[in-house]
Amino acid sequence: MKHLAVSHPTGVELNLQRQTNGSEPWHSWYRYPKLGVALVYYDYHNPVLGRSYAATTYINKSFLRTPRHEVNFRIGTGLAYFSNPFNLETNHKNTIVSSRLNATMQMRLEYDVAVAEHLGLLVGLGLNHYSNGATTKPNFGINLPTVFVGFNYHQQRPFVPTTVPADDTPADLGHNFLNLSTSLGFKQRSPIDRQKYLVHSVSVLGGRRVGRKSNLLVGLEGFYDRSLIQEQRDTARNADTLPDVKKAGVLVGHELLFGRLAVVTHLGFYIYNPYKSNKFYYERIGLKYHVTDRLFGAVDLKVHRGSADVIEWKVGVKL
Repeated sequence: MKHLAVSHPTGVELNLQRQTNGSEPWHSWYRYPKLGVALVYYDYHNPVLGRSYAATTYINKSFLRTPRHEVNFRIGTGLAYFSNPFNLETNHKNTIVSSRLNATMQMRLEYDVAVAEHLGLLVGLGLNHYSNGATTKPNFGINLPTVFVGFNYHQQRPFVPTTVPADDTPADLGHNFLNLSTSLGFKQRSPIDRQKYLVHSVSVLGGRRVGRKSNLLVGLEGFYDRSLIQEQRDTARNADTLPDVKKAGVLVGHELLFGRLAVVTHLGFYIYNPYKSNKFYYERIGLKYHVTDRLFGAVDLKVHRGSADVIEWKVGVKL
């Protein structure tokens, strides 16, 4: 990738954020974070990479807050559009972005100091990541370490909570539950094979709410990746004795709770894996949202040793 790391990208970002006020119990659990949306533009100063345009949603948590100073950590996710993705005929050198539409993740540490009643000077360090989750290949993705400077307009400073809950203990604290879910995803094997293959999974997870912010999980799941069938046919000498491509695994996991929203992290180990196309373990990170107390949806990224395997679109029920 040295032929692509020949410039210093520059960008502009516009943010709109809203201060949580205690109207939901989880606001006080995280010391009243800000919720926001950002529009992010980057020029890579490289004709192979072109430009990117992204929209993200994020949460911004304060670690230090005084009438004049704030130190915040922010994390967000969204979608990005790239102007010049990989094309086998016209842009074959762009081996890190193969589709116009990509997922993005943003992390940053920022310092805000008041320079006027409503105006703050903003400086900090950040990291922007772009990837399509192996939906299209090649997909090495882009990581952009950034130094930024800007200004914040504060409608209210210093912040004073308007609502302080009397009892914010969750009703289901210490309770067990069962999650049943299924997911679909699509992936491409290689830049040559342009077909999208279906990946399917089913999960049975038991969990327990162990704190205001946390659920712990353990369970079983099964996978059926149809791209592995074609991979076998391309390499096998005898098509009559191909091993089973279905897989089963056990996992442990954690959910970081923000009301109906949760940030999901899993670590799994394959216990049935006849066709060893990958390592014996896998990781997952995602976002889960409860539409009702029973029904939920999720978007997860399944990873093998730091390399994206598939984006899973999941639906399930909590019992």
